[in-house]
Amino acid sequence: MTPTTETMVGIGGAAESTDMVLNIGPQHPSTHGVLRLKLVLDGERISHAEPVIGYMHRGAEKLFEARDYRQIIMLANRHDWLSAFSNELGVVLAVERMLGMEVPERAVWLRTLLAELNRVLNHLMFLGSYPLELGGITPIFYAFTEREELQHVMEEISGGRMHYMFNRVGGLKEDVPAGWTTRARTAVADVRSRMDRFDDLVLGNEIFRGRTRGVGTLSADTVHAYGVSGPIGRASGVDFDLRRDEPYLAYGDLQDILKVVTRQEGDCLARFECLLEQTHNALDLADACLDRLAELPPGPVNQRLPKVLKAPEGHTYAWTENPLGINGYYLVSKGEKTPYRLKLRSASYNNIQALTELLPGTLVADMVAILGSMFFVVGDIDK
Repeated sequence: MTPTTETMVGIGGAAESTDMVLNIGPQHPSTHGVLRLKLVLDGERISHAEPVIGYMHRGAEKLFEARDYRQIIMLANRHDWLSAFSNELGVVLAVERMLGMEVPERAVWLRTLLAELNRVLNHLMFLGSYPLELGGITPIFYAFTEREELQHVMEEISGGRMHYMFNRVGGLKEDVPAGWTTRARTAVADVRSRMDRFDDLVLGNEIFRGRTRGVGTLSADTVHAYGVSGPIGRASGVDFDLRRDEPYLAYGDLQDILKVVTRQEGDCLARFECLLEQTHNALDLADACLDRLAELPPGPVNQRLPKVLKAPEGHTYAWTENPLGINGYYLVSKGEKTPYRLKLRSASYNNIQALTELLPGTLVADMVAILGSMFFVVGDIDK
């Protein structure tokens, strides 16, 4: 009799309790730059998530200590490459506060106008790229069309398309060219007239709503615990906006027009809705700034500075409502021409940490939808 051999193939029920570690990134099309997500999966469901950052770290905070107060503006406008003007603004506000410097009124209103135009540019990128990540290619073309309208007016005054370098300690580099405000008003009106494309094409799309409604719900408690801010925090019902609650620049005179957009649901759809509605409001604020500039008489847009600019010994903290959330600048001076320390609190750094609470329990299929709805820039995380 010939002996027989039995072979058992497979691991049977043991597969149900076997975790798998999955790396998303650091080079992956679903990520906005070089971010790595370390996920632990239980079947199709995420049981643990860890954002791994630092792949783009440039050491900007250390470089601040080796540059004078004019040069650090160039370093500061690059971490969130979609919000360069707003990044510069926080630095110069901190230095001006240390110096006790008063900025000319015309410069204050111009800064407010340019900050809101920069906010629209930032939001339009995400309004186009987020549907793209969910399979809808058309909105990105519309977003870039609208961005070009505003890029033209920003490029005309500064010469830069992304890194404007238009802020200066004491004001702005120079006044805007003749006729620029008229061209800016036309660009704002043109963009506003076509913003309903995003309302109809994206929010009116049942597939988009099906992929985002009730997905990636972020609670208000988690927002507070992780210091999440900006449209992401307000989409979870946290009603906080520095432009209203601690006004800077000319926002104190714009309270009738400024609208702080909030939602209670805290899901991916709520975050997109907040971003879209905030874009509409930023265009309204830009129009109000243009109206005020038309009433102002001609005047200076900066203060005359000494050849060597030194901040007095001491420390101060300035914060701004950047497009992606709160940016903070803690400046320490020893009375030299370079900062002793300049600590940067960037919005994306705090916002992305909430993924450790947001992703566990969700499906892998929803991971990209949740990740994209956090509206982050990786340079803003790594600095």
